[in-house]
Amino acid sequence: MTNQDVMQLTNEYILDSYKRFPIALERGEHATLYDFEGKSYIDFSSGIGVCSLGYGNENWLAAITAQAKKLPHTSNLYYTEPAAVAAKLLCERTGMKGVFFCNSGAEANEGAIKLVRKYSFDKYGAGRSDIVTLNRSFHGRTITTLAATGQDVFHNFFFPFTEGFLYAEPNDVASVKSACSCGTVCAVMMELIQGEGGVLPLDQAFVQEVYSFCKSRDILLIIDEVQTGVGRTGTLFCYQQFGIEPDVLSFAKGISAGLPFGGILANESCAGVFSPGTHATTFGGNPICAAGAVAVLNEMTPEFLADVAQKGAYLRETIAGWNLPVVSSVRGLGLMIGIGVTCSHRDAVVQLGEKGLLALTAGADTIRLMPPLTISKAEIDAGLAILKQVLSTYQS
Repeated sequence: MTNQDVMQLTNEYILDSYKRFPIALERGEHATLYDFEGKSYIDFSSGIGVCSLGYGNENWLAAITAQAKKLPHTSNLYYTEPAAVAAKLLCERTGMKGVFFCNSGAEANEGAIKLVRKYSFDKYGAGRSDIVTLNRSFHGRTITTLAATGQDVFHNFFFPFTEGFLYAEPNDVASVKSACSCGTVCAVMMELIQGEGGVLPLDQAFVQEVYSFCKSRDILLIIDEVQTGVGRTGTLFCYQQFGIEPDVLSFAKGISAGLPFGGILANESCAGVFSPGTHATTFGGNPICAAGAVAVLNEMTPEFLADVAQKGAYLRETIAGWNLPVVSSVRGLGLMIGIGVTCSHRDAVVQLGEKGLLALTAGADTIRLMPPLTISKAEIDAGLAILKQVLSTYQS
């Protein structure tokens, strides 16, 4: 097929719910993608943070191929080795007590919401089920996770939403405490870096004070690590840089390096909340996806994570050092980077694609960079050259 063939078929047969860039991708190597006509693209997007090990990682390919030959699926009515091993690795690396596997970030957040509400119902009875989330947050596109999302732009058309969500201002402890003052709150849920909101890191002092406040009132703390987790910010999970221990943690995206996989990690107090029949998913813990997750987790050595942090610092410092008029700020952790711009971020990303660099947008004014964690220095520099070329064409 040609690029045009693929785009024509897509436009004819796939529901039009995405504003796609005019790029059709066929294959990838390392952190470089190619279209059907051989044009190359440095990938600073990794499928919105999913392809954590890039393209063609030998250990990952061997793991999922071997598992596909043995057993592709069983459901959770039976035991399988890959899910058991992945769960053990996650719990050992986080100190959490147990894990529930599912298929996506939204599904992980749905499960986390159910878990904290059941914890509160079991302990306090009905009437203590509200969850406080932050303005500019993003937790998914299901009806319930849209309700949890603190951005009105995502809310239109889909009313009525699931009830029981209250909103507070990020980095404003008084706002969180006020939202919790009604006595009906069972949990606070937040991203440590608000990804879709604009790659906005929360202040560490704010996070720690909210953590202490929640602990003192038996209000559970859910940390949404769907985008920040699995090495993306330079530690296995971002919370490990904030000096806190969440009660519940959601993850997805990079955990299986391109396969649909996610889950919930629960601490000692929450690990026994779900009982048989209270929560389930047919595909969760799928053996092939779990085998991919084991391969990813085995890659996440201290040396690997330190390299992610160093590459992220290099990217941020280089971009800030250009002192371009169009760039208002550079922020983020590890290889999750936001570039605030005064031009149209969408137009800039289109131009980057035309020049051979794939990037993302976030919020109202941010170019978001989330390359594969395995990206090479040569690929970083090639992508930076394109980024500088495009951004240099804009005036403030």
